[in-house]
Amino acid sequence: MAEVRQYFFKCVWFEVFDFVEFITEDLQQFDERIGTSFRTFVNNVLERELSAYRLVDSQFTPITSEEEIASIENALNNTSAMVGPHAHLKSALALLANRDKPDYRNSVKESISAVESIAKLLTGQPKATLGEALQKLEAGGLIHPALKKSLSALYGYTSDADGIRHAMLDEPKLGLTDAKFMLVSCTGFINYLVAKAAEGGIAIKT
Repeated sequence: MAEVRQYFFKCVWFEVFDFVEFITEDLQQFDERIGTSFRTFVNNVLERELSAYRLVDSQFTPITSEEEIASIENALNNTSAMVGPHAHLKSALALLANRDKPDYRNSVKESISAVESIAKLLTGQPKATLGEALQKLEAGGLIHPALKKSLSALYGYTSDADGIRHAMLDEPKLGLTDAKFMLVSCTGFINYLVAKAAEGGIAIKT
């Protein structure tokens, strides 16, 4: 204990964050209830000290809104049994949260890929594009035409903005604001789709 304490208080700030992330991940694997309690404790301290970071899942992330954090964590919980969507969300969060070299461009790509992945699972069409999957979801009454249009527009944005889904021609101008918006928006859509599937008695094929 004394050795760990000595190390902790000599660390530079980002090493402290690395240490707490390690502890959080370890606790969550050992006992999810204890891990959640520890994460809540850490976030309460961060909020009290007006920190620009919060623990989301087990990553320190520059997202402080309780609603945004809840959307991300709910989506991670909702997709825990879905290999594709869950992996894309974890990757989007990790790329955004990387304190050494955040990769906003690929975080945005992973966020929209999570939506694409869950849409494929819902339609049972693993080779469908997001547009094709959304068309089938609309035809099945799972999503409103206006919502389908907004999702399609979001997908179109990722196809055009700074080469996210195609060869990058220029240095990307995407920043933290863009990556945060996409992650929160995509987790909101995912939570919506999971809830609508549950309401309709539709099993998501994992």
